[in-house]
Amino acid sequence: MVQQKRNIITSFIFIIIIAIFTIVVLTIMNNNFVPKTYYKASDFSIKTLYSDFDYDMDNIDDYSDFVFGARKDAQKKPIYISKYYEDSYPPDNEGVCTDVIWRAFKQAGYSLRDMIDEDIKNNPTDYPHVKYRDKNIDFRRVINQKIFFEKYSLILTTNTKQIGEWQPGDIVIFEDKHIGIISDRRNRDGVPFVIHNGGQQNREEDYLTKKKITGHYRFDATRVDKNILQKW
Repeated sequence: MVQQKRNIITSFIFIIIIAIFTIVVLTIMNNNFVPKTYYKASDFSIKTLYSDFDYDMDNIDDYSDFVFGARKDAQKKPIYISKYYEDSYPPDNEGVCTDVIWRAFKQAGYSLRDMIDEDIKNNPTDYPHVKYRDKNIDFRRVINQKIFFEKYSLILTTNTKQIGEWQPGDIVIFEDKHIGIISDRRNRDGVPFVIHNGGQQNREEDYLTKKKITGHYRFDATRVDKNILQKW
């Protein structure tokens, strides 16, 4: 009888401990005491901007498509290989930082290769370093992408403290050598993640403040001449 009472008391105490533990865990979760792996713009009262353009008419605006396309590439984790391809495009399991960009644009229905090639052909003085046009590689060079986006995008702040000015689908260039797409995910300070390929394990990461920023652009299809604009 005594042992039975002890078992009942032990079980009762165990139930109380479990109940208290559950209440504590739920309280912590509801009050955001546990750090999130990433945050959204709404966590910082930042309004997300969407493009007025839906170039491929899939009911998803261009900027959102850019993020989705870049993220698809990031999830595949293509091996970082810098080389020339006779048919322009590397296979899905290979690529460099600039490949993230044309793949992001492909998601929105744009052929970045053909647009850059057409722009070089029609405006060669804008690309003084290009001595001989090569459609297979020109669109995969950071310098050419930078020139193109400076012509056909809104040129925005490079100050990472102005967190509201960095929006999903924006294009960012580091030290004129590396390029990526701004994610819709942010760190605990509200600074957005970057989707990029530098050969690192995590292709969507808290990277924006790691290197000097030399360009920040928001593509605007209305700025592109009709003869330059090319569909995928």
